[in-house]
Amino acid sequence: MFKTILAGLAAALISIPAAAEVTARADHSFSLSFERPVTASADAVLEAVGHPAAWWSDAHTYSGSAANIRLDLTPGGCWCEDLPGGGVKHAEAVLVWPERRMVRFDAPFGPLQSIGADAVLTMTWADAADGPGRTLKWTFVVSGPGAGAMADAIDGVLSEQFGRLADHLGG
Repeated sequence: MFKTILAGLAAALISIPAAAEVTARADHSFSLSFERPVTASADAVLEAVGHPAAWWSDAHTYSGSAANIRLDLTPGGCWCEDLPGGGVKHAEAVLVWPERRMVRFDAPFGPLQSIGADAVLTMTWADAADGPGRTLKWTFVVSGPGAGAMADAIDGVLSEQFGRLADHLGG
């Protein structure tokens, strides 16, 4: 019985989606950081980032289906979701730099739009320092009226999405 409990606990710990952290918080701002090793090639990471429909959660869409999400990975490109008779712009690509393994978005996701927040999501994928693979990292910096109170909820949502991308990439 004790061995079964330990095995279950070990499995739960192994399945933790990502190292995630609220790195800063004030009344009107917060910063999040996520990091996890992945086995995918650098090109495969960029390709996957450009197709969030393959890894974003249906539960965190307006339409109820991540299949309606598209992303144009060019500066000014839309991270958009198609809705019946319309759509929503979740984010806009502001930096796409494959050589530096980096993309950046102006990304006031979900409720951040309604408070007029500034939100920047930066994704990087550097070669792992201690072997094959890459270290996938996201930083999310937000400022806006009352944004600090939203940090934990947004951390939960983005932690899930980051974990889904990392799993998709062999993390």
